[in-house]
Amino acid sequence: MVTASPHVRSGETVTGIMLDVIIALLPALIAAVRIFGFRALLVVAVSVGSCVLTEYVSRKIMKRENTIGDLSAVVTGILLAYNLPVDIPLWMVVFGAVAAIAVVKQMFGGLGQNFVNPAITGRIVLLVSFPTAMTTFAKPLSWSQGADAVTTATPLASLSGIDLGGDIAAQMAGMNLPTMSQMFFGLIGGSLGEVCTAALLIGGLYLWARRVISPIVPVSFIGTVAVIMLIAGKGNLSFMAYELFSGGLMLGAIFMATDYATSPVSRLGKILFGIGCGLITSVIRLFSNLPEGVSYAIMIMNIVTPLIDRVTLPKPFGTIKEKKEKAEA
Repeated sequence: MVTASPHVRSGETVTGIMLDVIIALLPALIAAVRIFGFRALLVVAVSVGSCVLTEYVSRKIMKRENTIGDLSAVVTGILLAYNLPVDIPLWMVVFGAVAAIAVVKQMFGGLGQNFVNPAITGRIVLLVSFPTAMTTFAKPLSWSQGADAVTTATPLASLSGIDLGGDIAAQMAGMNLPTMSQMFFGLIGGSLGEVCTAALLIGGLYLWARRVISPIVPVSFIGTVAVIMLIAGKGNLSFMAYELFSGGLMLGAIFMATDYATSPVSRLGKILFGIGCGLITSVIRLFSNLPEGVSYAIMIMNIVTPLIDRVTLPKPFGTIKEKKEKAEA
């Protein structure tokens, strides 16, 4: 069926869009290698290779046209790796890649048919299956200096123990938290691609300039978390900043919450989606036993997206509302 005019023609292709996303992810990869050493590159390579191979085999088994050339599996592989610790066993990386591509993406029809983000789901599967490996983070620069990795607590893990009813500033002063510049440039514990806020912002600005993504979802997502954390922290700007620059908020808001297939279409829908992600993330961080909630928030809102679209999609121009027929007496 052909929709009503006007029709919009564009020279954009799936491959071109995915290539732009890969380019936008490169600054975070460079930062990860600099911070965690060349094992970060190995984790990314294994993740990408596993995702591409899984997609190729899945399409062959399902007797469908092969789609590895659209680079979507490469993007999923990079994003999955960015959500993993540097010292995770490589066989777990393969396990997560198979779950992301074979189960979440291909079993639902392939690109554009998945109802949740594959990389996020792969991370959650690994987190549930191997919680110790997924929550043990190497100290920054320990791998890159050729020494045995030393584990360290992430800023979010430290902040999760704060008593919001007490003196927040005093509690933070006794936590030996990294400086704000260390937070911004990624000299903290965490997953490969989430630690360097500067690199993620550079990638996000590139995608915005290329009109690959709209800033609506990231701004509403991050803005909601900022407002809630400012309120929860009793106006403490440092508490809010640590919550924004640590964990997977920037990575999730810029690169995963903006996924075309799993996010709303309309402007209002994107705003509601971003606010919903921010609310759920904040509730999990503040009131649950988990220090992080970005992945769960995006997955939940991915599931709600069809309902948001149903409510917020504008009516086509010229549509006449059908009048209900009066019941015959």
